[in-house]
Amino acid sequence: MTDFDRSSVTVLVADDNEPTREFLSSVLSAEGYRVICAEDGEGALRLIRSQSVDVALLDVLMPQLSGFAVCRSAKSDPDTCLIPIILVTALKEDDDRINGAICGADDFLSKPVNRHELLARVNSLGRLKQFTDEMDNAEAVLSSLALSIEAKDPYTEGHCDRLSKYSVALAEKMGLPKELLTALRRGGLVHDIGKLSIPENILLKPGPLTPEERRVMEQHTIIGEQICAPLKSFRHVLPIIRHHHEKWDGSGYPDGLRGEDIPLTARILQITDIYDALTTDRPYRKAFPQEKAFGIMREEVSRGWWDPSILRGFESLVSGARVLV
Repeated sequence: MTDFDRSSVTVLVADDNEPTREFLSSVLSAEGYRVICAEDGEGALRLIRSQSVDVALLDVLMPQLSGFAVCRSAKSDPDTCLIPIILVTALKEDDDRINGAICGADDFLSKPVNRHELLARVNSLGRLKQFTDEMDNAEAVLSSLALSIEAKDPYTEGHCDRLSKYSVALAEKMGLPKELLTALRRGGLVHDIGKLSIPENILLKPGPLTPEERRVMEQHTIIGEQICAPLKSFRHVLPIIRHHHEKWDGSGYPDGLRGEDIPLTARILQITDIYDALTTDRPYRKAFPQEKAFGIMREEVSRGWWDPSILRGFESLVSGARVLV
């Protein structure tokens, strides 16, 4: 990872002891960091939520809220959970470090703070934050590109966002781990990103595709996987992109996978994809009512196209949760 411009890194220093606060601030400012300060825990949490903080130095024993409490609150908020937090403490007990780790602290500094150790810790975590920000930016770019495909067709407005919500809700009901929930959220947005390579005369053709046009269209799953493959954080998303057009009986594409050889996340997304397509207006028909849509999907299951247990789970979920319909 390349070095970063320290002037672009904002460090929060939170300590109720003014001499300590001034020492930490002066050392970091001299190295080019942008430093903002708080005198207590409530002020620190307010700045974390309102400012673009890259690294936070929190004294453990502060009035209003302790450093532990601020850390716990920041790490439990999706908007601030990736901010690296260093707890600064005069406490020597192992239990305090264990407590800090449970709260989500990324590192610790002991008082009196050593200048070189301070700079080493902030430098390391500042670089890490820059890396995670770059990954977030890459995800945002991919999502924007994927949504640009959706924007070409007024009949698919909101489709990707609905797929994300449907798929994550079903996965939660099934008890899937957090990393697969994240993959399904991302997959709902970018599953069709490979369609960027498909000519518009094929992508937006109102009538049936010719065999050659269909071969071109079916390449979008492979191309989409290739587009997202460089992102290591998308490793669980790639199977969704590649395999969401496979069929339970092996008649799908691109690899003709059958049954449980089709990744579970891809099977989840394809069920929600079909449901959304059936329950939204299309140029050639109006949206089907919920029960009619599920009737069509059950018929397709009887033909061997989709995983019957996934459909049953999704139908149960939709029937019991108005938020999805």
